[in-house]
Amino acid sequence: MRRGKSSPDEQEGVPKRGRLPPLSMVRAFEAVSRLGSMRRAADDLNLSHTVISRHVRNLEAWFGTRLVDAGPRGIRLTAEGRVFAETVGAAFDLIAKSTAELRPAVNRTVLRIWCVPGFATRWLTPRFNQLQLALPGIDFVMRATDLEPDFTRYEADIDIRYSEEPRGNVRWILLERPRMFPVTSPEWISRNAPIRTLDDLVRQPLIHEESRDQWRQWFRKAGFEHEVTLNGPRLWSANLTVDAAVAGQGIALATRLIAADDLRAGRLVELLETDVRLGGYYLVGPRERWNEVTSARFRTWLQQSIAETTEGHAPNEGGNPSR
Repeated sequence: MRRGKSSPDEQEGVPKRGRLPPLSMVRAFEAVSRLGSMRRAADDLNLSHTVISRHVRNLEAWFGTRLVDAGPRGIRLTAEGRVFAETVGAAFDLIAKSTAELRPAVNRTVLRIWCVPGFATRWLTPRFNQLQLALPGIDFVMRATDLEPDFTRYEADIDIRYSEEPRGNVRWILLERPRMFPVTSPEWISRNAPIRTLDDLVRQPLIHEESRDQWRQWFRKAGFEHEVTLNGPRLWSANLTVDAAVAGQGIALATRLIAADDLRAGRLVELLETDVRLGGYYLVGPRERWNEVTSARFRTWLQQSIAETTEGHAPNEGGNPSR
């Protein structure tokens, strides 16, 4: 009986590759181990929480052992999970490094931008026509997220975040450290007692983001010296809190960058007169790609556009270029 040709793995001198788990399961587990949360992993991979959870469970079934345990403070890796996470993370880093080396070092025509949701929705998206006129021929891919990208894996070229001064192997520019102030709708004002003091404000239905920490910090910096007990819904992002305030649901914190159109149109009204600044909008990028032409042109456009819509200042730049 005539035999067929042997497969490459069966040929002399070629080592046979061991059985590997499905890549979709491995990617899900790697994201969970790196980000420390099923939700963040789902956001990172643009999948649902259910799909991520199922991939991790299937990977555990494939190995026949638990890799992740759920606790009161979120997930934690088992001993076996930590070993596999270290190996998988190193493998993905090697793939990312090889990808970066193979990609031609030319001016790219695609710019991937990650951006905090409020700024993305209320400031950047309405100006996309202006951006495309300023940078013709560039395809923009924007993701509205509170997560920070892994620049080494080319998840993004630019990250616009609201935070304190960025750290790590990145370059950054402070775009604006805006004043943050309470806002609500004229409708809400018409059916509630006047807000004249911080004591009046603290008793109202305050609209929060993911946690109540931002309002606590705001009251402290505004000079409110009493213990703060806060109520009101938590709506995850600044974009949702401002929408709720416009709808007359209560009082939210906002900056002029994300609420300017609503203030100008009379949909929102600023309450009290305060000068509280909690953080800044930063443009962050990978150090090794900071001076690429497309990224540099976007930075210039963004700085100029923000200066035109705010009180303006000379942005600070960080991240030692020689390091």
